[in-house]
Amino acid sequence: MQTYYSDDTTLFLNGEYVPAREAVTDLFGQTLHYGYGVFEGIRAYHTVHGTKIFQAQAHFDRLAESCRLMNIPLTYSSEELTQASYQVLKRNRLSNAYLRPLVFCSPNMSLTAPREVSVMITAWDWGKYFGNSSLRVCLSSYQRPNPKSIRVEAKTCGNYVNSILATSEAKALGYDEALMLDMKGHVAEGPGANFFLEKDGQLITPQTGHILPGITRRVVLEIANELDIPVEERPVSPQELEGADAAFFCGTAAEITPIESIDGKPFAKPWKKSVSRIIQEAYQALVLDKNYSYVIV
Repeated sequence: MQTYYSDDTTLFLNGEYVPAREAVTDLFGQTLHYGYGVFEGIRAYHTVHGTKIFQAQAHFDRLAESCRLMNIPLTYSSEELTQASYQVLKRNRLSNAYLRPLVFCSPNMSLTAPREVSVMITAWDWGKYFGNSSLRVCLSSYQRPNPKSIRVEAKTCGNYVNSILATSEAKALGYDEALMLDMKGHVAEGPGANFFLEKDGQLITPQTGHILPGITRRVVLEIANELDIPVEERPVSPQELEGADAAFFCGTAAEITPIESIDGKPFAKPWKKSVSRIIQEAYQALVLDKNYSYVIV
């Protein structure tokens, strides 16, 4: 079982660095009772230039935007939270690590916006979320939330109940992970990662508006643009999955994870011969501060 802290773990909590085992929270907080809070998932890597938090500014800017969308006050700047994150890594002697910033709300049993919040940043050693294997995926019976019911573009704690249900269902059916549709029946995303499809050398991904606009997703689009790999952002029907050459999930925790099959139907191309594999290699080079211009398409 994954352990997230030990007797030696130090975390950032409301401007101070405290032992994880001594950190406490109020049992009547809105985040605990209603899932009213926001968070981020961020990775740090041991690069050729030392420890580097990948896309730190973008992640903390999104944290601030999630707070704004959810009417949750946040007084720290992205720069302050970035520096605190590096301190957490240093104090815990971590380099390759996963960071979890969390903004959680004060005690309040009414359904109103909080006046006070707490900010925590912790880190632990965590490999790729799905490991190094290709995934056997199924279409989920659970849909992504209606954009008119919740701020789907905010990384909100409560939204992930939907994700837990979808993943749990997939595993109970013997699959590794789920792929969810939106309210209109179009392909949306995985429970914790964005989705890309490959067909005839082109990448296709669901457009934003009903999915979390992932930071790794944006990086993939940037890599594809630099390597002259065509990408189309548009609605994707479930029927298109059968004729695809390859597919992958992408996210901070997942990085770039190939999908072997969907509902037991494998893709046409071996992963090693796909354009998607080129994206995977370029992404890995990027997070390690290496040049990926050697990749020829």
